[in-house]
Amino acid sequence: MNTAMNLLTVLFVFLLLAAPSLYGTAHDRRIDRQIRAARAADELRARYERVA
Repeated sequence: MNTAMNLLTVLFVFLLLAAPSLYGTAHDRRIDRQIRAARAADELRARYERVA
């Protein structure tokens, strides 16, 4: 029982310390996806403007 409680305590502390970093990484990836989509849309629009 004591070993299980120690393991859960260590896991909880690890998650508590890692949570801000994981949240920041997810936020950065979401922004990168939005930038990539905006660039692709802009490039597609520019191609159609050249043709027209």
